[in-house]
Amino acid sequence: MSNNIHTETTFEISIEHSLIEDGGYKRGYSKDFDTHQGVFPEYITDFLKNSQPKSWQKLESIHVDNVEAKVVRRLLQEMDLRGTLDILRNGFTDYGVKFQMAYFKPETNLNPDAEVLYNKNSLTVTRQLYYERKGKNSLDLVLSLNGLPITTVELKNQFSGQNVGNAKTQYIFDREPTEPIFKFKKRSLVHFAVDTDECYMTTKLAGKNTRYLPFNTGYNNGAGNPPIKDNYRTSYLWEKVWAKDSFLDLIGKFLHLNVEEFEMNGVVKTKETMIFPRYHQMDVVRKLTKDARKKGAGENYLIQHSAGSGKSNSIAWLSYRLSSLHNNQDERVFDSVIVITDRRVLDSQLQNTIYQFEHKQGVVQKIDKDSQQLADALGAGSNIIITTLQKFPFVLDKIEELPSRNYAVIIDEAHSSQGGEATKKMKEVLAAKSLEEAEQEDLDSGLDEDAEDSVRKSMESRGKQSNLSFFGFTATPKPKTVEVFGTPDKNGEPKPFHLYSMRQAIEEGFILDVLKNYTTYKTYFRLSKEIEDDPKVNKKQAARAIGRFMSLHPHNLAQKAEVMVEHFRQVVAKKIGGKAKAMVVSSSRLHAVRYKEEFDKYIKSKGYKDIKTLVAFSGKVMYDTYPEGITEPEINGFKEKELPKKFSSNEYQILLVADKYQTGFDQPLLHTMYVDKKLSGVKCVQTLSRLNRTHPGKEDTFILDFANDTEDILKSFQDYYELTTIQENSDPNHLYDLKSVIESAQIIWDTEVNNFCNIFYKSSATLSKGEQKKLNGFIDPAVERYKRLPDGSGELLNNLTNQISQDDFKNALQSFTRLYSFLTQIMPFSDVELEKLYTYGRFLLKKLPRNNQADKFELGDEVSLEYYRLQKIADADINLVSEGEAELQVGGDAGLRKPKDEEGQLSEIIEVLNHRFGTEFNDADKLFFDQMETELAKDEKLSEQAKSNTMENFKFGFEDAFMDKLIGRMEQNQDIFTKIMDDKEFGVLVKNYLLKRVYKQLNG
Repeated sequence: MSNNIHTETTFEISIEHSLIEDGGYKRGYSKDFDTHQGVFPEYITDFLKNSQPKSWQKLESIHVDNVEAKVVRRLLQEMDLRGTLDILRNGFTDYGVKFQMAYFKPETNLNPDAEVLYNKNSLTVTRQLYYERKGKNSLDLVLSLNGLPITTVELKNQFSGQNVGNAKTQYIFDREPTEPIFKFKKRSLVHFAVDTDECYMTTKLAGKNTRYLPFNTGYNNGAGNPPIKDNYRTSYLWEKVWAKDSFLDLIGKFLHLNVEEFEMNGVVKTKETMIFPRYHQMDVVRKLTKDARKKGAGENYLIQHSAGSGKSNSIAWLSYRLSSLHNNQDERVFDSVIVITDRRVLDSQLQNTIYQFEHKQGVVQKIDKDSQQLADALGAGSNIIITTLQKFPFVLDKIEELPSRNYAVIIDEAHSSQGGEATKKMKEVLAAKSLEEAEQEDLDSGLDEDAEDSVRKSMESRGKQSNLSFFGFTATPKPKTVEVFGTPDKNGEPKPFHLYSMRQAIEEGFILDVLKNYTTYKTYFRLSKEIEDDPKVNKKQAARAIGRFMSLHPHNLAQKAEVMVEHFRQVVAKKIGGKAKAMVVSSSRLHAVRYKEEFDKYIKSKGYKDIKTLVAFSGKVMYDTYPEGITEPEINGFKEKELPKKFSSNEYQILLVADKYQTGFDQPLLHTMYVDKKLSGVKCVQTLSRLNRTHPGKEDTFILDFANDTEDILKSFQDYYELTTIQENSDPNHLYDLKSVIESAQIIWDTEVNNFCNIFYKSSATLSKGEQKKLNGFIDPAVERYKRLPDGSGELLNNLTNQISQDDFKNALQSFTRLYSFLTQIMPFSDVELEKLYTYGRFLLKKLPRNNQADKFELGDEVSLEYYRLQKIADADINLVSEGEAELQVGGDAGLRKPKDEEGQLSEIIEVLNHRFGTEFNDADKLFFDQMETELAKDEKLSEQAKSNTMENFKFGFEDAFMDKLIGRMEQNQDIFTKIMDDKEFGVLVKNYLLKRVYKQLNG
């Protein structure tokens, strides 16, 4: 006897039942859905007739016949023009008759009619909705509001052998984004991939470029969801998130269309992104709002959210909520919300986000003049006031003078990238009580305290103010800050009100684990020596060793500088497609200046042209060479505020710092940090975390520490990190032990490894579709052989004669790739067999069955694949040919021999641009142009135009497509994107170059 208890259908029915019985939904039917229009026409007109009968009667007298069809047609015109979200919030007009398409929950109970209208909303859940204009594909669930589809859902049940990874794959490969229901912003707004354990969401289907974000609650301060007795782990989704009040709240007060504008040659293009909150963002805003409504003003809230948590959006949503918050007596809780930040981007983000909610100007007032402007805004009770960290003490003083008004003060990450500058100015404010005097002073730096300390002391000095609630967002609160502003737990211990941990951010893929490749100099020295001296490891001598200083402990700056420069050139410079940067953390401003001298001296003595340094410190440094003192701008040769932009360019690779830029500095290309300063506590976490930002092609980080012990670093990270580990006992020869285990399973065949590498390392900078298929073809047979291994775990190294299990094989291969990746951070390897096994094994691991865990990456992940290949192809120190293997040719500076004519063709655009414009783009930058060319050549519309037009006529359609593709790839190479947008002549040259190549390619 069989039943369907384990199937996906049972899971689907369970969710539908919950939404109908407890979530405020009605059942929808696929037959009622118009596949061409992408809506439920009858549900729309039923809602309009029921909620706005008088307006409907007016239209009936105007249209007379076919009223329903005419109204729906008009609505669809507006949806195609403005988008679903704007229609839901602001309605539409037909022949002068205004209709609302949704009613949102009123903030107060003062208007009984508003509550009646809110209850007129009609939510429907439709199972197995057939959405295609042609074909029979269906969606598992569609959630609709008043006939408009809002959410589509693909469900998988692990009991039937599939998981959330299969749901994501189904959206990416089986759902055509051009179908009406999937059209970005014009119909459904968010798409969920769900299994019984995990949930992911995206707001735009874009084929293989679709980006899914986790929407999980977190478990033990990590990723995922906790087990729930007698229920699914993901049950929070339909029981809480999709339930009527929550669902309408998300639509009304969270969803946000982010619009960026770009102009080139008079043509303005926009990049639009629909923002749907991640779970922790939704959760923190709702919990803070609920508590503030209950308790009123006078409370402190500390929000510990890691980097990568999306604090800017969380603050924008919270600001809006608090500005309109009313208590149970229908009284406004806060007269004004004051946002304290030093991030300029937050100002425009707040303005744009809140305009979409309110649809009126002037809700947010920016304070950019003097203290009188701030005083006037506070006194007038402006809804939302945004000002700088330096003005915080003045804000407190003014609030104290206005006891009859209540204020919410939101502080955004109280750490400044400018070292102690903000703190100094704040101390001046505290001492002088004059905002203007304080902001004109420019004192020397070197203060140990940062802005967080000043914020805390400023509030402590005034005592608790009953008309002020404080909302502090930070990734790394100091113990004293937690003590003062934390919320007591059940044991009376102060804790952050809300936590999104570093561990969860890492596990969810928003930041990188900076301790994964943390190495003290002692370990670095030992491993380098072993690699250099061991004949087994170096049996194929080709790698250039790290030189004479290997046997010297670097007692002076010159020796350390040599170690760092050589390590950077040999290892780091190949990372992130040749764009990786490094930071040197020195113990004082004098050390930073002296390091700059030693670095430049060594670089010049070696004749290196591919590495330049910058230095960052505050004030003047006086010593023997400069008795009168010297400043950062005088050494670097440009203004202080220009440094972040200069460092982000291709011109500079290493930044030497003293306090400055150790906190609050975001540079995603930072890959390696050399630490020559004692670090502890929060300062340690903040400093090392400069490396954790993600970037296309950035897969790891590296820290070489000259000054600290592993135990001290671990202790500093423990409170913020969760389950921190550092492994420094790696044995290079263990690679060969693991290789033996891997080979004993007979899963990986040499012929397939060699064939894979022949294509993977071929000279072209991009792989064609056919070649990517071949890569899969060389991986898939190994996957099938793996599946035939027995389950369970056996003895890994002591029992090689027995057939090993799936777990043993996977663990050995994972250990091998991790260890090899780590050791190549120490110095380049020369064993081609190890390199090829690492390359093949890394991609094989991505395709092995994942035991009910969602695949994070696909083999066809174009950006990661291309950057990784570029990193290896550019590595001149790795010989990828073993004896007797003629198919993998090498030579020259690129590490792989290429046909000269092809190499010249690929580098043509880079050489032309550098020569003509004085830019410093390198071979790795051709990836950007090659991928642009590939995408443009795949454009079906362009293909038709190229075959039926001269190049002169073809260029008109090409220009539009060029801008669209350029904006779509802006994150992958910000330098080239900025140059194209800012320099008209440069942009025209690039566009014309690609125009000719694409036209030629499309015409065969």
